[in-house]
Amino acid sequence: MTSMIWILLFASAASATVGQEPMFIYSKPKIQLEQKARQELKSAQTSMVFDMPITYNERVRHWLNYYQTSGKRHFSSWLSRTQRYIPRIQMVFKEKGIPTDLAYLAMIESGFSPFAMSPKSAVGYWQFIQPTAERYGLRVNWWLDERKDILKSTQAAADYLKDMHRMFDSWYLAAAGYNTGENRVMRLINKHGTKNFWKIVEQNGFVKETQDYIPKLIAAVLIAKAPTLYGFRDVKYKEPVDYEYFWAPGGTSIQELAKYINYPARDIRYLNPELVKGYIPDHISGHRIRIPKGSLQRVAGFFKAKL
Repeated sequence: MTSMIWILLFASAASATVGQEPMFIYSKPKIQLEQKARQELKSAQTSMVFDMPITYNERVRHWLNYYQTSGKRHFSSWLSRTQRYIPRIQMVFKEKGIPTDLAYLAMIESGFSPFAMSPKSAVGYWQFIQPTAERYGLRVNWWLDERKDILKSTQAAADYLKDMHRMFDSWYLAAAGYNTGENRVMRLINKHGTKNFWKIVEQNGFVKETQDYIPKLIAAVLIAKAPTLYGFRDVKYKEPVDYEYFWAPGGTSIQELAKYINYPARDIRYLNPELVKGYIPDHISGHRIRIPKGSLQRVAGFFKAKL
C-alpha cells in the first residue's frame, strides 16, 4: 500500500472532490511559492510518505488552518510528544499489519496522555470506554486500568481497527468506527448504500464529531510529517523514556520503591500509569512494572530488603 508519491499541500491548495476516497490526491498551489518555502518543501519530501489514504479537501484544509492558528498551542504540545510515542505505536501497528499512519489517532484522541478522560468516561491514550477495552483484553478494575498502559492499549486499538477494516474494507470507515462505534457505521453503510466515508459525510450521515474525525486525523498526519511547512518550527520534542521490566509482588508501593532507589516518585508513576492507586494490592500475586533503565539491581535490592 505504501507509495513514494508525496503531496504538495498548502492552505491555499485547490480542493479535492469530496465524493472520492482515492489513495492520494495531488493539489497544485494557487500562489507562487517563495524561495524559502520551496527549500523547506524539498527537504520535507523524504518524510511525506504515507501508508494510509490521504484525501485533501476543504474539510482537511479547515483543520490544517485550525491547528496552525487557534489550536496551535495544543497541537504543539501534542507534537512535542510524537518522538516519545509514535515509533513505539507504529512498531505495534506494523506487527499487526495495519497502516502505521493510524498511530496519529492517539494524537487526536488523547494528545498522547495516559490520564486523558472524556465526558463519556473514555480513558487513556486510545480513549477506550470500559466495555470495548474489556472486549479487547484490557483489565479495568479498582486498582488497575490497562487503558493507560501504552503497549497493551495500543495492541487493543490495533486489533479493534483491524477488525473494523475487515468489516468495512475502508481505513477511513474503520477510523470513523473507532470514534462512533462499528454498529453505527454499519447502519449508515446499509442506509446510504456505500462504503465511501466522504459520500456518507455528504449526506450528513455522521454526527459532526465523526465528520471531523477523519479530516482531523489527515491534518495531524500532514503536519506531523512536515511540521516546518506548517509553521511549527520551535517544537521542543520530548525524548523517548528508556525502561525495563520487573515482576513486582503484591503489596508493592510505587512511592516506597521510588524513595529507595532515589528516583522521583512522579516519574515512576508516569512509567506505570495503569496502577490507579499507585500500588499493587496485597491479594495480587504480582504485576509487571516498568522501572528506569539501569535500575534493575537497585530495584532488586528494594525487594530483597523487604524479605
